[in-house]
Amino acid sequence: MTIRPVRPEDAEALRELRLEALRTCPVALTADPGEAEAHPPSWWREMAERNGGDATGVIMLAETDLAGGGAALRLAGMAGIWVSTNPKLSHAGTLWGVYVRPSFRGSGVGSRLVMACIDWARAKPLAVVRLGVAVGNDAAIRCYERCGFVPYGIEPLTVRWEGRYYDEVLMALHL
Repeated sequence: MTIRPVRPEDAEALRELRLEALRTCPVALTADPGEAEAHPPSWWREMAERNGGDATGVIMLAETDLAGGGAALRLAGMAGIWVSTNPKLSHAGTLWGVYVRPSFRGSGVGSRLVMACIDWARAKPLAVVRLGVAVGNDAAIRCYERCGFVPYGIEPLTVRWEGRYYDEVLMALHL
């Protein structure tokens, strides 16, 4: 397993992984699946180009050593971190889009992806990384705690999905 920043040539595999994540984890990942699906290939390539780690964000990919099955199936997971360009806010990163394919869960891939984002944040250098995680997503909360994140509050009614509202646990890691 290799953890690395996304590259432009990963655009199609990134698209497939992200759409899978949005379909299978609609409460954990707040982007709209229909909207994401409608983006043309050029949008995904630009997303990969913007998030290679040189600017205000990075998407880390967990790439398996397995051969075959197409490019998308070689990706075991992803995690992103974003930093505002606003000078008053550019000291903080937001962890987003953490997803590990079911067959790789429980193997440490999620922690490795999160730690790769934290390492990127430290190199910037940022002062803090924040995230929100759905109340009840205990496996994700434990993963973030293992990586050093501490809960600091609850954001009520953060996500509405299929007529139901979900709160999020707000967590932070001071770097």
